[in-house]
Amino acid sequence: MSCTNPRPTKKEKRKEKKRAERGTCPPPRIERTYIMFQTTKALVLREVKYKEADRILTLLTADNGKITAKARGALRRSSKTGAATQQLTYADMTLFLNKGKWTVNEASVIEPFEGLKGDIAHFALGCYFAECAEALSVEDQRDDALLSLVLNSLYALSRDLHDARKIKAAFELRLMSLSGYRPSPEHCAHCGTETVENPVFDLADGRVYCRKCSRSGSTVTLDDASLAAMRTVLNATPKQIFSFELGGDSLVSLSFAAENYLLMQTERSFGTLDYYKQFK
Repeated sequence: MSCTNPRPTKKEKRKEKKRAERGTCPPPRIERTYIMFQTTKALVLREVKYKEADRILTLLTADNGKITAKARGALRRSSKTGAATQQLTYADMTLFLNKGKWTVNEASVIEPFEGLKGDIAHFALGCYFAECAEALSVEDQRDDALLSLVLNSLYALSRDLHDARKIKAAFELRLMSLSGYRPSPEHCAHCGTETVENPVFDLADGRVYCRKCSRSGSTVTLDDASLAAMRTVLNATPKQIFSFELGGDSLVSLSFAAENYLLMQTERSFGTLDYYKQFK
């Protein structure tokens, strides 16, 4: 990281000295603009075409969290930054900050997640992960856990390591946990038992209740397997969030619970989710 030195030049010093000798007041000094260069790793969450050949990028960076940056000429065939500034690409980038705005100076691909770009359903789901990350991240605030979650989820999806529904549910639950909306599936929220029989997940408060303790409202019926999977996702290390086996109705109920809990807590819709559902 480096920045320009805003000290006055020799010419400016001579002018100020002459004014002082004449007894005249110098004009107000114009502050120079800092130009900061930074090399970082960044995931392209979103790209928008700007003018003829530029891209406006929403990046999730390793050092600064979420930022917006311009990639000049990225759409030209001869561009050296074109491949590395595509959506859902993880790249090494050299950025510079001038007047509060970031610009991509250099970029090289670390991980292109090629498996997503050859499957439209997987790509749509990856874009949903990116939209969620953009919506729930804070501008200019480093978030290692969020970046790790998105990268691990995209990696698993691009290589078909697990059922896409399983990856999606794990991503949604873990994202809610990182964002301050962690569900509480460890015990019945009313009677306190950890052996929750016929568990019911409340979408409004993120708690689990026994069937006999459950309340009316927005709830999802789970089973022992889906409840155990939810606990695994929330308590596992970042690289172990997919370390559960689930299928059939159990996976369906976990998927429904995770998606609708995220939608209810964020109080918004996601266009990329609607797009993904067209290919399910």
